[in-house]
Amino acid sequence: MNTLQVKRKIILEDGSEYVGYAFGSLEAKKVEIVFNTSMVGYQEIISDPSYTYQAVVMTYPLIGNYGMCDEDYETKIPTISGLIVREYCDRPSNFRSTASLGEIMEKYGIVGVSGIDTRKLARHIRDVGSCKAYILPAEEDSETALQELLDWKPATDAVAKVSTAEKYEEKPAGEAKYHVVAIDCGMKRNIVRELVKKGCTVTVVPWNTGAEEILDLKPDGVFISNGPGDPTDVGATIRTIRSLLGKVPIFGICLGHQIISLAYGAKTYKLKFGHRGGNHPVKNLQTGKIEITSQNHSYAVDTESLADTGLEITHTNLLDNTVEGVACRKDLVFSVQYHPESAPGPQDSNYLFDIFLKNMTAWKEEKQDA
Repeated sequence: MNTLQVKRKIILEDGSEYVGYAFGSLEAKKVEIVFNTSMVGYQEIISDPSYTYQAVVMTYPLIGNYGMCDEDYETKIPTISGLIVREYCDRPSNFRSTASLGEIMEKYGIVGVSGIDTRKLARHIRDVGSCKAYILPAEEDSETALQELLDWKPATDAVAKVSTAEKYEEKPAGEAKYHVVAIDCGMKRNIVRELVKKGCTVTVVPWNTGAEEILDLKPDGVFISNGPGDPTDVGATIRTIRSLLGKVPIFGICLGHQIISLAYGAKTYKLKFGHRGGNHPVKNLQTGKIEITSQNHSYAVDTESLADTGLEITHTNLLDNTVEGVACRKDLVFSVQYHPESAPGPQDSNYLFDIFLKNMTAWKEEKQDA
């Protein structure tokens, strides 16, 4: 059966419907539906663990044309629920490609819908906010499906689902200058690549690893990764970071940024439709420079809640003035809401890894002098 001729529909929780054609898995799935404005990087998007339980609407109209490349995955087993596109290309042209997008989506149970007006759908999500959706065969009864969708409650175990089950280590080719313990909340592979490239041995540990166990590994720094879902769902990680504050340099990205803020006593909230794309302008308040950033998150740190926490705001989003970075100089702790390791994507923010290295160097020197 040619799945590209099988009709599928998307029902949103407000009752609106969009009808298109299937590719990838033919399962029926209930999801949270969001949109991404990136022009490239669909492979990195479908393999980013931060999209667990979500279906992503791609606003760029042609998806699948360069296939899937073995070296470009952000995780070995993708956990995204679905991908919705205007036009799907099932015959990629790329010497690096080893499979089509549809083949990989079928392998990992990712549902796809093509042939719909993605501009209209993205605008609808922008107007009503990220919402629940049901992707199912076009012939299914819409009224029954809508009631099932309204009764459905999204899972809250996303981080536990995607975090590593066991500790593992990755080393640079040459001599390691630093030892970083990375708490995996759904970490993108390119973060580890960047740290290793900078001369770090990286010990990756599960999301619920305790502070004492981390300190027993004698790290020069602790990194907290990106990941899916509501940051308040990962209380164990928040408690771990709270216990580590002031004891070792800490750097967080995306969900890691939210966890650090919560550990200091700040609050988070869910954005109406999130930030997802590769061209978000962020102002570095310390240098005055504007960085073009790659972003993927549903939650943000509440600005007013940062008062009296010991954290200062270092970066802000120029589109909506949300907090994009915080730091505590005394504790050598800092974090950003966006992705400096983005690939493909802007490289404006790669310097943040160097700040982490400088913090670790300063901490090691202070220990030696003590």
